[in-house]
Amino acid sequence: MTAPQPAGGTAPESKGTAVAETKRIPLGFYLEYGLLRVMSTLARPFSLATASNFGAIVGGLGWRPFAIRADRVYRAVRACFPEFSEDRVREVARNSYRGLGRIAMEIIWLSRAEKSDALAAFVEPEGWEHVEAAYARGEGVIVVMGHFGNWELGASYLAMRGIPTDAVAMHMANPFSDGFITRTRTRLGLNVVFDEQAVRRIPKALKEGHAVVLVSDQGAKGLAGTFVNFFGRPAKTPRGAAVFAMRNRLPVLFVAAVRQPDNRYRFHVTPVPIADTGDREKDIDATVQNYSAVIESYVRRFPEQYFWQHRRWKRQPPDTPPHLREP
Repeated sequence: MTAPQPAGGTAPESKGTAVAETKRIPLGFYLEYGLLRVMSTLARPFSLATASNFGAIVGGLGWRPFAIRADRVYRAVRACFPEFSEDRVREVARNSYRGLGRIAMEIIWLSRAEKSDALAAFVEPEGWEHVEAAYARGEGVIVVMGHFGNWELGASYLAMRGIPTDAVAMHMANPFSDGFITRTRTRLGLNVVFDEQAVRRIPKALKEGHAVVLVSDQGAKGLAGTFVNFFGRPAKTPRGAAVFAMRNRLPVLFVAAVRQPDNRYRFHVTPVPIADTGDREKDIDATVQNYSAVIESYVRRFPEQYFWQHRRWKRQPPDTPPHLREP
């Protein structure tokens, strides 16, 4: 979806009446979009590594001195890793903010880059044979990701390696920034499918043998989900990946772009077990638990690379015991 063009501070919104109502666009939306355009222009002469390092500095300010959601991040890391020392908890929290800054600047830099530039950010992948085997079936493949590593580059890597890839995304509140990010994703080879189009477009993409990417670690309101165990606490988790996989008898792969010590990425691929007891609903729930367990295993290995700023346990069953509620 292309972002609407600014038109006197308003954007038309049809209500099915003779006179179309208008909704005023907040000034902040223009400022945010303008900043994105300015930053993408300024970053163009520099290397991806330089842009990433600058992003780490800016992102780190969110931890200190600005402390944006800092208490929430600290509590989440402490709850998930009770064996960590206080210094280690703070280190993970601080580096998660730095990682977010890196991702933001890397995406801004890539908005003006070529596919070859993005591919140069990767070292040899781990588990690529699983992608080749799944794609060779010619029946499509379900790809699950989490908000871990650089999830934007992770989804794009498949497309850049020649795998037809459709990625399901939600609209951003700012339509101009939404268009900017969508154009960047498309530039890297992704077919972007917005959530309101998913039911219609995903089956078609799978029928054509595409990989369909779903980020499956945030239980958004109104999204069909299953409560699973994530770090020992119940967390609502999207079940769409499991539903599409079981409906079409397709393999499920978890993928992640994991940042390396030299700030390049390694693309990791892990097959996800699909439950098959004959009880469809229980099998869907079990498969959702399986891919959540894979995501958790990566977070345990690389805790700094998870998006701790998100309230992962915001939605839980009403009867959740107090000691298992959101940290």
